[in-house]
Amino acid sequence: MEIVIVGVIVLFIVTYRASNGKDVSKFVSETAKSVYEKFEPYSYKEMRLKIKQLGLDYTPKQYIMQILLLGGGAALIGYLYFYNLIVCIVYACVAIALIPYLTYLRSKRQYSEYIFEQIQVYVTNTIMEFKTTQAFVKSLEGVVESGILEEPVLSDVKTMIALSYEKGDVNESIAYMDAKYPFYMVKNMHQLFLQVTKEGAKDTEETFDNMLDDIDALVEGVYRDRMDRATFHKQFLAFGIALYGLVILIQMLVSVDTYINMLTNLFIRILVHILVLINTFFLLKGEKYYNENVGAE
Repeated sequence: MEIVIVGVIVLFIVTYRASNGKDVSKFVSETAKSVYEKFEPYSYKEMRLKIKQLGLDYTPKQYIMQILLLGGGAALIGYLYFYNLIVCIVYACVAIALIPYLTYLRSKRQYSEYIFEQIQVYVTNTIMEFKTTQAFVKSLEGVVESGILEEPVLSDVKTMIALSYEKGDVNESIAYMDAKYPFYMVKNMHQLFLQVTKEGAKDTEETFDNMLDDIDALVEGVYRDRMDRATFHKQFLAFGIALYGLVILIQMLVSVDTYINMLTNLFIRILVHILVLINTFFLLKGEKYYNENVGAE
């Protein structure tokens, strides 16, 4: 305990000296913010802004509940595993520190789903416009003017139009959109438009109708996959949390007093810490997989 107190005092002194006499808490806050902004991808800033605009971000009440649940749960695990107040506090702080990472994963999934929906709108309505205009660029202009697209896809379609007029053909604009949104339905539609533009095919209505049917089938499959993944995610979390309860089974087998006596052994304490870390890593990997691999196509 004395070592912990001395460590806190030393950290305070070093921080205070580094801040050149400024308020320590303000200095730490500004330093953390500058480091975060230095390494934070610009795309993530856009993503967070869009999530807030869509009203999908957590409310302050939800953040408080998340802090209480994660912090309280980690403290409970620390107590059941080690019967040590300091370990409880450390575990609770670590769990709360993971909240920004979990929020990032959740936002990334929501943003990916939003982009997929926008791309679906872009592809479907471009094909519908082409049936009327029989010109790819005019179709893009019609989609933009309809007001159904939102940022950032709206700006990218405007860039496609500008590139088409600047270069005199659609090749570079299509390459730009394919690289920005590597969805199969985007590439397939663009490939068909390139073929029509170069070969001058006239009877394309049936082909585009078939493509629209394929898109509808794809979207249906994506939403079914999301529901299945959400169900599996709940089961995965329940299983992962249940793994933490294994220590209770161990204590029931050997008695609580015997278990506490075992914890006096440094090797046993390290082993128990490793057990908690492995289970936590398992849960975080599962969360990462669920939120990053959204199965859009």
